[in-house]
Amino acid sequence: MSNMNKSLTAVKRWGLAVLMAFLVGSVKGNVPLEDIVLNQAYAEKKVSGYNSMNDGLHYTRLEMGGRKIVQYAYKTGEKVKEIFSSDMAMYQGPETIQNYFFSPDEKKILFITNEQKVYRHSFKAKYYVFDVLRRTVAPLSDKPYEMAAGFSPDSYAVAYVYENNLYIKNLRFDTEYQVTDDGVKNEVINGIPDWVYEEEFVASGSDFQKAWEWSPDSRFLAFVRSDESAVKSFSFPVYKGRRPEHPANELYPSTFTFKYPKVGEQNSRIQVRVYDSETKRTKTMEIAEEGEDFYVPRILWTATADRLCVVKLNRRQDKLELLGVNPKSTVSSLMFKEEEEKYISEFVYEKLKFLPDNTFALLSEKDGYAHLYQYGQSGKLIRQVTNGEWDVTDFYGYDTRRKTFLVQAAKKSPLQREIYAVDAKGRMVELSKKPGWNQAQFSDSFTYFLLEWKNLNTPQEVTVCDDKGQPVLSLEDNAALRAKLIEDGVQPKEMFTFTTSDGVQLNGWMLKPSTLEEGKTYPLLLTQYGGPNNQKVVEKYGISWEQALAEKGYVVACVDGRGTGGRGEAFRKCTYMQLGKLEVNDQAEAAKYLGSLPFIDAEKIGIYGWSYGGFVSALALSQTSGVFKAAVSVAPVTHYKFYDTVYTERYMRKYSENPKGYDENSPLMLAGNLSGRLLLMHGTADDNVHFQNTLEYAEALVQANKQFDMHVYTNRDHHIRGGQTRLHLNTKIIHWLDTYLK
Repeated sequence: MSNMNKSLTAVKRWGLAVLMAFLVGSVKGNVPLEDIVLNQAYAEKKVSGYNSMNDGLHYTRLEMGGRKIVQYAYKTGEKVKEIFSSDMAMYQGPETIQNYFFSPDEKKILFITNEQKVYRHSFKAKYYVFDVLRRTVAPLSDKPYEMAAGFSPDSYAVAYVYENNLYIKNLRFDTEYQVTDDGVKNEVINGIPDWVYEEEFVASGSDFQKAWEWSPDSRFLAFVRSDESAVKSFSFPVYKGRRPEHPANELYPSTFTFKYPKVGEQNSRIQVRVYDSETKRTKTMEIAEEGEDFYVPRILWTATADRLCVVKLNRRQDKLELLGVNPKSTVSSLMFKEEEEKYISEFVYEKLKFLPDNTFALLSEKDGYAHLYQYGQSGKLIRQVTNGEWDVTDFYGYDTRRKTFLVQAAKKSPLQREIYAVDAKGRMVELSKKPGWNQAQFSDSFTYFLLEWKNLNTPQEVTVCDDKGQPVLSLEDNAALRAKLIEDGVQPKEMFTFTTSDGVQLNGWMLKPSTLEEGKTYPLLLTQYGGPNNQKVVEKYGISWEQALAEKGYVVACVDGRGTGGRGEAFRKCTYMQLGKLEVNDQAEAAKYLGSLPFIDAEKIGIYGWSYGGFVSALALSQTSGVFKAAVSVAPVTHYKFYDTVYTERYMRKYSENPKGYDENSPLMLAGNLSGRLLLMHGTADDNVHFQNTLEYAEALVQANKQFDMHVYTNRDHHIRGGQTRLHLNTKIIHWLDTYLK
C-alpha cells in the first residue's frame, strides 16, 4: 500500500473511531494536562526546514536535528544528495543549525544559529555563510550577532543589521561596508522595524522582521529609517526569576525600557532611504510633506531597478498609497490609491506582489469581500481576478507558464480553506481535493506545491502535489498521533451553528466530557478570542488544555462572534469604533443558546480568554449581569488607551475622536458593574499588553469593593511560558474553575 493510501485509510479509521466514541460515550479519556501543555504529546508533526530549489523540480529539508540539509526530487520523493552535513570532510562550523536559506544562485547558504528572541517575531542570531561547492563555512561577520540577514539577488553580498545599523558583507572580496552609522538604541533604527511596526503590520501569519530590500540588479539597497527619539518610553522591572534567570537582579531588579507609542502619542518619524553601491551614497526618498503623519508598512522593488514601491498609509489607516520612487532622483509619483470608509485591512498591502511584466496584484475589499485585483504600472485596473460573496485569504503568486494566479480562499465555507488556480478570465480550478483547512507552499516554478491539510479532529497531512493538485507523495501523515488520539480516548470536537436574537448566524465548536450521561447537566466554559478578522472556529486540528478540562466534567465551547474573519468586510468591520460591544453581546448570546441545551447547566457558565479574549471575558462580567458566573481573563487590555497606536487607532481612531467608544467598552471604566467571580492573570514583563492594564484594573476593582482573584507570573511576556509556567497556569485555571464554576 502506498504512503498516500495509508494516510487516507488512517483518516477514515480515525473518523470512524471518534464518531463511535461520541455516539456511545463509552471511551473514557486519558489525557493528562502535563502531556498536553508540557510534553506536547498531541502536537502534530510538521515538515520543517523545507525550501524549494530554483529548478522547481527539487526541494531540500533540514534533518537530523539540524545536522544535515538533504535534497529530494519532487516527482519521486527520492533522496538526491546531502548538500550539507556537519560531519562532512573539511567542515569546521556549527554542529547544528536552526534554519537556513540559499543564495539566489544556490551556491551559498546562510546558516542561522543561536537564535535569541527580541520581541514577538524578531530575533538576533549568529549567521554563517556555507559555500556549497567548497564545503567551507565562515561567520558572516566578527560581531557577536546579526539581525535580518539576506543575500543580494546576484548572490555576491549579504545585508544585515547590527545594533540598529545596516551593513553589507561583500562575499567575493570578504570585505564589509557599514551603510549607516547613526543607529542608537531607543533613538534611531535602520533596516529593521521598531516595536509597533513589527507587532502590528502583519497579516496571514507573515511578519515584518526586516525593513530593507535589494533592487533586482543588486545595485541599490532600500531601507526604512525610524527615528523614535520622540516616542515615549515604557519600562518594566526585570527580577532575578528562573527560566530564564537573571542572577545580577537578585537584590535590585533591573529595568527594561523600550519605545512604545500608545494611543494618540507620537510615532516614529519615518524616512525611506536608498544606498547606491556604485556611488557609495545614501539618499532620502521624497515620499511625504513636511510634518505629515504616516506609516510605511512595506517597501518593495518593482520588476525593474529604477522604481521602488513605497507603501504609504495615513495614520488613521483609511487611505493607502503606492508610490513609485526613482532611487537616483529620489522623486516619487502616485501609482495607486485606495480609500476605505472605515480602515484598510492589513492583508491588502501584505499580499501585494509585482509580477514579471511589472504589473502588480493585491487584495482589496472594494466589493465587500477580499478579492484579488491586477493593475498596470500606472495603477489602471486590468482585471478583478476573483469575484463572489466569499474571501480570498492568501495570494501565493503568478504562474507565468500557465498564466494563472494561485490563491487560498474561503469559497465553500468560512470554516474551511481551499487552494485555487485562477486564469485571466476568472475561471477557478480547485487544486486541493479534501474539505477542511488547506494551505500551500509552491515551488519556484509552480510545477509542484506542498499541501498541508487538516480538519477539526485530524492532524495535518503534508503532501507533495503537482500543478493540477494530484498527490505525488506523502511527506507526513501523523499516523502515530492519530493512533494515540484513539488509544487515549481524546474527545472529538463537533461544529454547531445557531442564530442570535439579532438574527445573526454564528458558528462554534463544542467539546463534551467523555463521561457525558443522559439526564445530567454540566458546567460550560466558553473559550474565545474575538479580535478583528481572527477566527478560532475553523476546520483546524488542535489539542489544548480544554481537553483536560472536559475530562473533569465540563463542556467547552468556542463561538466566533461578529468582527471575526472569513465572512466578508461587513461582518469583519462591524465592530469599528466600538471594540468589545458586539463581541460581548455575541458571547452572551452563545451562553444563552448553549445554556438551553439539556446537558448544560445554565447557572454554571463561565468565559475564558487571553489578550483580546481576556479583554472580552473581563468586559463580559460588567456588561452581561447574571449570564456568566465566572470569567478567566489572561493578559487583558483593560482600556484601549493603554494599547499601541497602530492597532488601536486602526479600529477605534484616537481617544480624542472616540472617547465614548473607548470608555463604554472598557473593563477598567466598568469595574463597578462587575457581576460574577473573576480570575486575572498576567506576566510582569509583557511588552505587548502591559501589566499596567491588569494593575490599573485591579485597583479599580478594589476601590469599587469588588472581590476578585489574581495571579502574576514573574518576568513572563505576553505568552506566559517557559519551564513549568504554562502547566502551572492551566492547572491554576482548572482548580479555580472547580472552586467557583463547578
